[in-house]
Amino acid sequence: MRKIILLNMIVLAFIFSSGTSFGEENHASKDWQIKAYSTAAPSFIGKYATIIGGNGKVIRKGSNDWTCQSGNPRPFPKNGWKNVHDAMPTCHDAQAMKWMMAYSNGTKPKLDKDGWMWMLHGDVGEDNLVPMVMNKKDSTPGAWIESGPHLMLMPKNPSSLDNYSTDFTTGAPYVMFPGTDYAHVMIPTEGYYHYQEESEPKK
Repeated sequence: MRKIILLNMIVLAFIFSSGTSFGEENHASKDWQIKAYSTAAPSFIGKYATIIGGNGKVIRKGSNDWTCQSGNPRPFPKNGWKNVHDAMPTCHDAQAMKWMMAYSNGTKPKLDKDGWMWMLHGDVGEDNLVPMVMNKKDSTPGAWIESGPHLMLMPKNPSSLDNYSTDFTTGAPYVMFPGTDYAHVMIPTEGYYHYQEESEPKK
């Protein structure tokens, strides 16, 4: 009997130590979304940022000028995003928020000055040259990039980026959506090529 009890205790200890639970965590919950979205930026920003949930409503009021939310333009799943990478969370200042709303609505961004946006969990991939192409099979050949952690600069004047490179294989900052109203600078950080290792600089 003691052996059976001991065995049960070992099994339970393994279950809890491996992070397995009897019920899956609800990724549509406020707690999960706050944790997932706020960590899209460094903690000294995300910890105090306002959080917008998948329903488009504020689920935590912040104390700084930053807002974090899912950046995935696809419909919010009933049970939330499968994981934080799929959620494509962003943390953006007020100007980048204007950019994001315009991009979502297909309208021209009207910024008062340049804006900044963090995406430390990366994104699930898109065409680097053509906005809103979210399926690899539909993308421009050689232009698909599934990003790891990065920072973005949304310029007030997109045409100021006309002479900058769109090459995302060098590790250097590059331009996404060149020649459009949504042109912006992608600034890779450590781990940027985690999801697309074939694009990592070879020299």
